[in-house]
Amino acid sequence: MIGAGAAGIGAARTLAARGVSVAVLEARDRVGGRALTVALRGHALDLGAHWLHAGPINPLVALGRARGERLRKAPQDSHVWVGRRPGRGDEVRANARAFARADQAMTRGAARPGADRAAATALPPGLGPWGARVAQVHGLVSGRPLGEISIHDFPSMEYSDNFFLADGYGSYLARLADGLPVALGTAVTRVDWSGGRVHATTASGTVYRARALIVTVPMMVLRDGPTFSPPLPNAVRAAIDGFTTGIYEHAVLHWPSSPFRGRDRLAAIHGGRRAPPGLLTRIDGTPFHYYELDCHEAAAIDAAGTGTDGVRRYVRAVLADVFGYARLRDLTIPTVSAWRHDPWSRGSWAVVPPGHAPARLQLREPVGDTVWFAGEALSREQWGTVGGAYAEGTRAGEAVAERISPGTA
Repeated sequence: MIGAGAAGIGAARTLAARGVSVAVLEARDRVGGRALTVALRGHALDLGAHWLHAGPINPLVALGRARGERLRKAPQDSHVWVGRRPGRGDEVRANARAFARADQAMTRGAARPGADRAAATALPPGLGPWGARVAQVHGLVSGRPLGEISIHDFPSMEYSDNFFLADGYGSYLARLADGLPVALGTAVTRVDWSGGRVHATTASGTVYRARALIVTVPMMVLRDGPTFSPPLPNAVRAAIDGFTTGIYEHAVLHWPSSPFRGRDRLAAIHGGRRAPPGLLTRIDGTPFHYYELDCHEAAAIDAAGTGTDGVRRYVRAVLADVFGYARLRDLTIPTVSAWRHDPWSRGSWAVVPPGHAPARLQLREPVGDTVWFAGEALSREQWGTVGGAYAEGTRAGEAVAERISPGTA
């Protein structure tokens, strides 16, 4: 197994439960992949994935309940801010109607037969002043602007049951990995899948031999490695290379005097010269908030070459546009994520551009009955999520277990 993120953990747990000997090779010095929990001022905060989306179908929700994990349901209502004031009742209702119309239209567009196309083409006309906000938010949660993603990545994954974890998503995954045979700091550089068996060579030169290999490396990393011998079939390589990079980063804000009340509520901010694509307020009732950056903001900051300090200055400037500098007197930004620069992630998740939707199913098929792929990129229902990655890891683990007699490696 390559990778100890959600997919690798799901696959390893499945194989172990079936009595199959397994080894998990992880390049990082920790498990969890793009889910990482840190402690700030005594509170657990996630620097990567933090939503447990799609509760009715997310396997990590059901598993968490069975394990007694401290799940809390995300509120359905959100703050609506217009200019420098809270939205009036009619504005709050208009905001909700615009999002509902857009979601319905894109869901219908995804169900309509015919050629794949950009999700932006399904946006309904007549959204008025709320239309720009709808496109901005859906671009954020899709990882790319709606003109660059497939309509088949809708309907929305939101459903009505989203959850957070009291001590963090990354901590939850780490507990799920307890007892698994994970080798940390073990990057795989070469995979030989000839001869009906697989040989995985690490950066240190160690060779692991097995009957089968599950690769859970993000698509953005797989573009450049490890090297496969013989080379992967052209169709498989094209499927991997055809994904684009989704960007969703966040800056953690500590802001005691924030104008928002009530825990875990999103803030939709309209008007003004600039507005945050996403703002999750009062996380678990604390003074912490997430300012969520989209690909446009991240690209502009990267082009300026100002790094994490540039992110902090940018976020402060945007919030000042909305709330005024006086309101930011006690705002600090203790940490900022940068998954797009992490060598073992190279982005937040994999995005299906228009025309590439079949790649998900294609990559579920094994290569030479020796190599399987798994990860969030392969999930149609839960793409871009930890739950989708875990479900795909479980699927691959079950497929491998069917091919391998218990007790073999």
